[in-house]
Amino acid sequence: MAKPSTRIQKKNKITILRAGLEVFSQFGFRGSTIDQVAELANLSKPNLLYYFPSKEAIYTALLAQLLDDWLEPLKALDRDGNPVEGLLDYANRKLAMSQNFPQESRLFANEIIQGAPRIGEVLKGELRDLVDEIAVVIDGWIKQGQIKPVDPYHLIFTIWSLTQHYADFDVQVRAILGDVDPYEGAKTHLEATLRGLLEKT
Repeated sequence: MAKPSTRIQKKNKITILRAGLEVFSQFGFRGSTIDQVAELANLSKPNLLYYFPSKEAIYTALLAQLLDDWLEPLKALDRDGNPVEGLLDYANRKLAMSQNFPQESRLFANEIIQGAPRIGEVLKGELRDLVDEIAVVIDGWIKQGQIKPVDPYHLIFTIWSLTQHYADFDVQVRAILGDVDPYEGAKTHLEATLRGLLEKT
């Protein structure tokens, strides 16, 4: 039976993961090195390798946590409440994640751009199953006349693109908007877009 981690060990693991997140989200997996992570974590390379045996181990741990966090709002979508408000709540939670956790979003985007070599099976398995399940729920709302007819899959893709864009293309957004906080206008635009797409008049 493994001994529980000490307070210092837990602290060092968190420090390494935070450093890894910063390095990987900036340079991607291929462009990053274990030395960069160790330097940012203010640990020696041998000390870092005591906790994580490789660069890939750090990266995989980050992706696993990210996927849990990323899927949670979709799992929490209210199947029994008001469909428009439920989908708006989901979209707003995704937007808040982009605002509060931009590095995590960029890490995920980098993995996808590389062809998802480490999370491809999760995308084709757990994520696809969850999206299929939500698509059935959305189809049910359409058949019940609660929202306008819409392709459920492309609706979900639309929500992802309208929210994750602000994290993944932060530099571009802020270059255009200057000192304006992009998330204030983003939330208003997101609600107007989804209400127009979903609400029956």
